Amino acid sequence: MVKTDILVIGTGIAGLSFAIKTAMKRADLHITIMTKDTAEVTNTRYAQGGIAAVMDRLNDSFNRHVQDTLQAGGGFCDQEVVRMVVHQAPDRLQELVELGVKFDMNNNQWDLALEGGHTAHRILHHGDITGLEIESALLNAVHKLSNITLLEKHFVIDLVVEKDNSDKKCIGAFYFDDTNIIRYIRAKETVLSTGGCGQVFRNTTNSHIATGDGVAIAYRANALVEDMQYIQFHPTALYEPGKNPYFLLTEALRGSGAHVVNDEGKRFLFQYDVRGELATRDIVSKAIGTELQKSCRQHVYLDCRHIDRHAFKTHFPAILSYCTGKGMDPFTSLLPIVPVAHYQCGGVTVNKHGQTRVTGLYAIGECAKTGLHGSNRLASNSLLEAVVYAHQAAEKICSTIDDMSFSAKVYIRKYHNGLLKADNRKINAIKKELQEIMASYNADNDSSNTALARLKDLKYTTSSLYNNDDLTVPIIELINMLTVATLIIEHSKKNNLITF
Repeated sequence: MVKTDILVIGTGIAGLSFAIKTAMKRADLHITIMTKDTAEVTNTRYAQGGIAAVMDRLNDSFNRHVQDTLQAGGGFCDQEVVRMVVHQAPDRLQELVELGVKFDMNNNQWDLALEGGHTAHRILHHGDITGLEIESALLNAVHKLSNITLLEKHFVIDLVVEKDNSDKKCIGAFYFDDTNIIRYIRAKETVLSTGGCGQVFRNTTNSHIATGDGVAIAYRANALVEDMQYIQFHPTALYEPGKNPYFLLTEALRGSGAHVVNDEGKRFLFQYDVRGELATRDIVSKAIGTELQKSCRQHVYLDCRHIDRHAFKTHFPAILSYCTGKGMDPFTSLLPIVPVAHYQCGGVTVNKHGQTRVTGLYAIGECAKTGLHGSNRLASNSLLEAVVYAHQAAEKICSTIDDMSFSAKVYIRKYHNGLLKADNRKINAIKKELQEIMASYNADNDSSNTALARLKDLKYTTSSLYNNDDLTVPIIELINMLTVATLIIEHSKKNNLITF
């Protein structure tokens, strides 16, 4: 059994930013970061567009960014949270720069991009691989801090929660180590930064790690989970049948002038919103979905042929490389696109410090429901939310952890390894059926009840894959996905709406 002052679960921008800030502020604290894959495998790594912040006060303002966020969120944002995040943005971006993140410049000024839903150019970026640039810089900073231990291929199974008077208190976690042995770690504070749940859906931009682990283990630990029905679809993923994950064509392409056209080569988005291609993702995705229903086609197109070639090569080199590698030339051909699951706007409910209702448990990044996004995230606000809430959680924990103590109780392992018993063919078959359920689901009561019944059957089938609590990582991931899928449908049924 091991112990650490702070356990961080996940190595995306939220978890790494939190760990770095806390380690630098409190050199006396030991921080352990666990990630279920290698450290660089995160959704952060694949973020193309950038991070939103008001960096040009002459042509932009905090109020405009606030209003753009509120409008995108459909009336479901927490206005105080929106103002807090927007006003902190320049300071948090400057901290990233000081950690070595290189955002593009133009004539010694920030090269600010425009994306859908924004009324000003305010997106800082590094070409079209902004997430990779941020991830690399943060990992480099982590490796330089002696009071951080980074454990790769360590998969958290469940949080350990005990009663503290009338409250619940998180005191540690059970996890698989990199040799597939189940162990227990004690912690004074635990921070979930596990990302989203895109793999619950058949078509998604999310990598294979996005199985909703943080939401599922928080839910089992009695943390409040809300608004899981708010799943944002990105309207412009490159259409490649059977691919998982789909390759993303960043919002910034439309901000740079790319057009969405139908099979006849005609633009149609202005029929749905006066902003056309610069409408928010929910509007563009729904418009494309309607067009596909009308035409009985599998995809529409993104037309980049009129964009200046030099500008395209300069700003979107990764996209150009990927498309040409697939035999598609964006300078001469239309790019087939389709909306796919992209971002989880709901999640583990937290306050402005990232605290859940379980003492000693925090959630930051995509797995958290902060109130910033409402029902639909404004483009490039996600990386911003992550660094702001990493800051908020770090400040709170640094000021309160001295009053926290390790649990005096010793918890023995309550699971048995099932390393040799996993049937990955059955697991993959159940996962595929789960994804089909979510792909065909809509929010009416009949569909909800049918979907919930089918998910219940899949849970029963999954339980038959292990005996006497014999567990493997793939089985736990599947259990987590089934938990999250059930929450999505239950929440959409309760609110009589669904946004994906």
